Amino acid sequence: MTSTHNKIINIAVIAHVDAGKSTLVDAFLNQSGVFRENEVVKDCVMDSNDLEQERGITIYSKNCSIRHGDYKINIVDTPGHSDFSSEVERVLKTVDTVILLVDATEGPMPQTRFVLQKSLEQGLRPILFINKIDKNDQRAEEVVNEVFDLFVELNATDEQCDFPIVYGIAKQGIAKLEMEDESTDLSPLFETITNHVEAYPDYDEEPLQVQISALAYDDYIGRLGIGRVFKGRLDSSEQINICSEGEEPRKGKISKLQVYEGLKTVETKEASSGEMVVIAGIPDISIGETICDSDSNLPMGKILIEEPTLSMNFMVNDSPFVGRSGKFVTTRHIKDRLEKELEVNVGLKVEPLDTTDGYRVSGRGELHLSILIENMRREGYELGVSKPQVLFKKDENGNTIEPIERVTVSCPEEYSGTIINDLNIRKGMMESMDLIEGYVKIQYLVPTRGLLGYRSDFINSTRGEGTLLTSFERYEEYKGEIPSRLNGVLISQANGKTMGYALNALSSRGVLFVDPGVDVYEGMIIGMNSRKEDMVVNPTKNKKMSNVRASGSDDAIKLSPPRIFTLEESLEFIEDDELVEVTPDSIRLRKKILNENDRIKYNRSISNKVVE
Repeated sequence: MTSTHNKIINIAVIAHVDAGKSTLVDAFLNQSGVFRENEVVKDCVMDSNDLEQERGITIYSKNCSIRHGDYKINIVDTPGHSDFSSEVERVLKTVDTVILLVDATEGPMPQTRFVLQKSLEQGLRPILFINKIDKNDQRAEEVVNEVFDLFVELNATDEQCDFPIVYGIAKQGIAKLEMEDESTDLSPLFETITNHVEAYPDYDEEPLQVQISALAYDDYIGRLGIGRVFKGRLDSSEQINICSEGEEPRKGKISKLQVYEGLKTVETKEASSGEMVVIAGIPDISIGETICDSDSNLPMGKILIEEPTLSMNFMVNDSPFVGRSGKFVTTRHIKDRLEKELEVNVGLKVEPLDTTDGYRVSGRGELHLSILIENMRREGYELGVSKPQVLFKKDENGNTIEPIERVTVSCPEEYSGTIINDLNIRKGMMESMDLIEGYVKIQYLVPTRGLLGYRSDFINSTRGEGTLLTSFERYEEYKGEIPSRLNGVLISQANGKTMGYALNALSSRGVLFVDPGVDVYEGMIIGMNSRKEDMVVNPTKNKKMSNVRASGSDDAIKLSPPRIFTLEESLEFIEDDELVEVTPDSIRLRKKILNENDRIKYNRSISNKVVE
């Protein structure tokens, strides 16, 4: 590395889910010569995790860098879903500006509001990129006005409100300064970045300050700290101090120093101020800590991460099918895996349960926790997972307060009455309602509790034609009781294989969750009852053989397809006395207490306590 200071600009791409963040970063990389001419490049190359590719969402923020003229631009592709807000918050402390991506048709969404608010609080001056202007129903000019209104609503300064606007089509790698401009690449956006943001100042001669904003883990070299060199030059061979506010500094030594070049990290001897670095060799490095010279103690301000709003119990799988498909089934296995997750997932909290068979895991939302469960399942773990519980708090007067979500619904006008009724029952409060070409856009504030289990009902109510987007808003006073699932379940009373004969008889009682020939056990939930109470049934019963064939009664049985749950749908469906059994090859629903008599005794003891 030369001793001259590099011109460095760090940018984050922020937006709501599916606005085209990862697609825009792909275009940046393609047009800056990161890939060889003959290299085959997949879409959303930054979404490297299997789940990210399958779901089309960004879960973990990632870094890459490009060169433009004599500038090095470090880019962070951030998650748009509010469940991963802890990722967004930390990233924003390390960047010089943000590119706010907004869909030319949809306009600002709940997550747009969330990520923009965080950016404005950091004092950043965003660049607005209106994406997908090639859509037939694009309304770019209106959307620009909506974004400006949002800036004003979020108390942006006059300087922040004077944002540059770029129009484009991220998928085609095109950017324009005016809608009618002829453009074939992203040059206008590159020029806007370099004109709008000054390169990071040369603080190379100042005392060293590197703040850690993200963590990663390498199986060979352990925990990695990722952060920006705010001041000084970081030398990989020097002793350092690790500093935090209010604490004595501790000594450390870097074993490996890397910087970003394209999609890769490359080892370097030193890094100048402004650079994003990856540091190895400090096993207990943590988010928000500052690396300083060995003779100084200059900690930077703490990075505040918002508290979890939801918890689930992760328990040892105690079903009769335990160990059939999973390799990791003990408490120790679960403990080790959760500790490994805590190395990098700072939005998570893990506490042992009173019993010895599991842990209470708290996170930012259902998606945040279900992604962890899905990853564990794919790695060979078996778990019993409880119904998500909302985390309440007490305000300064001792009153109970609960998390409230901002909900944006878009659906055909004919379904709006049902949706409004559903959200009102769930203690929601309508904020606005607009009609746009046969579609209704409704804004609500709803308790997080009211949204648990609602997504699948919403899909059914809108025949799959509606969209439901949520974003954490704030804590408010407890809103009172919210009705839970109205239907009981069909519970197997026997171990064995399901029989078509038995399922055919049960199909008139409710909706089945299993096909014929499926292994079941006592206490497993095999369907939803059409009535509100639970019903214990025998799905393994077969027709008795006899010498007499009844006319027509032995014809082939035709069953309706069973209702198959995804992991998220399972977690939404279950009640407090039920669990989701998660294994590498199956997701089953079950009662916590499998035996019917034991369940009756337990429920009786609970009701006696309530009476007392």
